[in-house]
Amino acid sequence: MKKYNRILLKLSGEALMGQQQYGIDAVRLMQYAEEIKTAAATGTQVAVVIGGGNIFRGVQAEAFGLDRVQGDYMGMLATVINSMALQSALEKLNVNTRLLSGVTIQRVCEPYIRRRALRHLEKGRVVIFGAGIGSPYFTTDSAASLRAIEIEADVVLKGTRVDGIYTADPEKDPTAVRYPEITFDEVMEKNLNVMDMTAFTLCKENNLPIIVFDMNKAGNLQRLIEGETVGTRVSMNGPDKPHKLDSKHSALQPAIEPTEQA
Repeated sequence: MKKYNRILLKLSGEALMGQQQYGIDAVRLMQYAEEIKTAAATGTQVAVVIGGGNIFRGVQAEAFGLDRVQGDYMGMLATVINSMALQSALEKLNVNTRLLSGVTIQRVCEPYIRRRALRHLEKGRVVIFGAGIGSPYFTTDSAASLRAIEIEADVVLKGTRVDGIYTADPEKDPTAVRYPEITFDEVMEKNLNVMDMTAFTLCKENNLPIIVFDMNKAGNLQRLIEGETVGTRVSMNGPDKPHKLDSKHSALQPAIEPTEQA
């Protein structure tokens, strides 16, 4: 039995590299597509945001002597490339998908429109959000948080190569202990690295839980959707409360929405 009606899955671009040093590993890409297909088959509505770090990061621009804003737009295009790859992998598995972009690229994806995204999800399509929120200085973590709030997702699932949040970096400190559950306030007090502060604050202010889990372990995504304890859950104290889109975020939506396309 599914626990969540609608989820936002956040994947890192680096995860797509697999064992490579750069680019997209076909085996890892198909693994993720299979996991998403299984999750969608439960009836849960699935939206995905994927980073672009395996191709280009906006913060790299300054190291090259490039303008940061230009670099961020380059990073957005990298996320579109990854999104297109994931879309193709899912469609190879006969999963209906739609790719919506924060930057208008008409020949390869639809522009992001909240109501259109909701309609696609309601029709059972996996929705992939590319190009972040379409503005520089915002990470794909921020895009994941904002899109999750906008589509009224039940939870943000952050798929990583680590099986949760630890007291220290488990790859460097063998004594690090994993938290099965932790509050937003405790994460901030302990200065734990979950998401960038903008993204994390958006989730906290809108009471949107975050679960950090190991996406590379087969079956983890489905187990989460079915309500099993996997990874680390970040939430407010006490029972979950319904979260609503803050009115200040609605200003980021287009003033006029074009007619929905099937």
